[in-house]
Amino acid sequence: MAIRLILATKTGLFMARRAGRKWSVDAAALSGHAITSVAACEELLLAGTQEGIWRSADGGQNWTEADTDLTIRYVRWITCSSEGLPFVLVGTEPAAIFVSRDGAETWTACPEVEKLRDQFGWFLPYSPEAGCVRGFAVYSFGAELARVFAAVEVGGVLISNNSGDNWQLVEGSDGSPDMDRTLGTLIHPDVHSIDAHRSSPDLVTAATGGGLYRSVDCGAKWESLYPCYCRAVWVDPQNPQHVIFGPADGVSRNGRIEESRDGGETWHPAASGLEAPWPQHMVERFCLAGDQLLAILSNGELWGTILEKIMWHRVLSEIKGVTSVAATTIS
Repeated sequence: MAIRLILATKTGLFMARRAGRKWSVDAAALSGHAITSVAACEELLLAGTQEGIWRSADGGQNWTEADTDLTIRYVRWITCSSEGLPFVLVGTEPAAIFVSRDGAETWTACPEVEKLRDQFGWFLPYSPEAGCVRGFAVYSFGAELARVFAAVEVGGVLISNNSGDNWQLVEGSDGSPDMDRTLGTLIHPDVHSIDAHRSSPDLVTAATGGGLYRSVDCGAKWESLYPCYCRAVWVDPQNPQHVIFGPADGVSRNGRIEESRDGGETWHPAASGLEAPWPQHMVERFCLAGDQLLAILSNGELWGTILEKIMWHRVLSEIKGVTSVAATTIS
């Protein structure tokens, strides 16, 4: 099976295939649209924008708008799961979550998320909107309903134990967006991305505006692994002790990449091939594509490395303004 890469950019969508270690673009779509997020489940491709969602059921050849009952149009993140009972989740700005059970043809709002948003006064420091949901992490129980975590900026961590139908705050996230306080075992409320490790339904790692956090008890208590500003973390699916993440000294200030092999006890630089730290940008997201780890930078560049030896190289340098990446297998 080959790997196909779907790249969301500020000017449209691009699809690429890899020959050896080199990627090449073989298709483009949605030209002129600013894509905020992309997701792929086999032939189903989804692209989020500030004005709604585009859907392709044939691997990107044809696209149609898929906004039925999507009452908030600014999409910040899309996640789809094909394991067990298939579902698709959308996180929006202002903060809300929508779920689809019919392959993203129609959407159902999760009203408890908006109720929590209004109750606690979630916000964004760079926008007048009331927070946003900017990441999901899925732990599949096979044929059973999945456990899902959601990252809320600025608000905390939400959990659903029925594949996204109903949501509540995890015990170690009190919903308050106040960032200037002693947190103890609570997670920092400015949550940017989240990972649920497949080795355990209770092991969760989150990148926040106050550092990298980990919980081993389904979000009841959190440990700060690295105080900093960060947006992106990748936890090795084969080994939860192996963590790569993108710390910075502030928003897009002195961004870099570091690695831990002992679950966050010790860290060392993992930026070979990069001119890091970067004075004015940082890592936005990581994405695993086969044996390559990809890093999306806040300046829109895409970089990649094989995992057996960290040595970063520019990927598809002709594509500018990358905002999101999804990888899928093709025959």
